[in-house]
Amino acid sequence: MARYEEITIDQGSNVAIEVQCINEDGSKKSFVNYSVKAKMKLNYNADSSNTIDFNTIIATPAADGIVTMSLTHGETDALLPKKRYLFDLEASFVDSSSNTIIERILEGNIYVNPSITKPTVT
Repeated sequence: MARYEEITIDQGSNVAIEVQCINEDGSKKSFVNYSVKAKMKLNYNADSSNTIDFNTIIATPAADGIVTMSLTHGETDALLPKKRYLFDLEASFVDSSSNTIIERILEGNIYVNPSITKPTVT
């Protein structure tokens, strides 16, 4: 079951959200041979043109269980201010029977603080 988080980000700022994943027994979740992806949208029914993909990476070493989700200042500048977005982070791997196994590890809401002074993008 995914963990639930409420996150606030500032419009027009670079954002990096580091997620440390721990197994139920307290050990670090290994992401060796995994891939990760994260998306956000205004509602569950929003079409793909209204979906924002996070840049996601698994930190090295993958056995440490750390994933980073990030957005550039240009990406957050394009978000609607004072809106609440839904997001989730999923990890996947291919098992020994060639089945893709997907695990949602984090989900929740992201609130966007509006920006008064927006950065100049060059």
